[in-house]
Amino acid sequence: MYEVTIKNTFSAAHILKDIGGKCEKLHGHNFTVEVTVASRELNEDGLLIDFKILKGWTEEILEKLDHKLLNDTPYFKDTNPSAENIARFIYDGIYGKVKSRKIKISRVTVWESEDARVSYNGEKQW
Repeated sequence: MYEVTIKNTFSAAHILKDIGGKCEKLHGHNFTVEVTVASRELNEDGLLIDFKILKGWTEEILEKLDHKLLNDTPYFKDTNPSAENIARFIYDGIYGKVKSRKIKISRVTVWESEDARVSYNGEKQW
């Protein structure tokens, strides 16, 4: 199995609902995102996927979140904008791009800080 991982960042604010504590107040993060895709096969160029393609797909999704109050974005209007749900949002966006290829998303990892991260590997299979 081959894997390719890219890393990107975005900045956003959010208010977490019904969890108790300081995070129920407006606060922000400089999020780091890692997207890892996998395949058993390489393409005719000997690549799983070109890094710049995966990075471009990720940037397209992150533009919807960058420098926003996440609670005000359409996806998070009725969904708590937790790191877990942010990872799911990014996964779903990338899944739409890879589903027609022989590529699987291994995981999407969202770092809220240097020492706190979540990963989502989805329920969707090839």
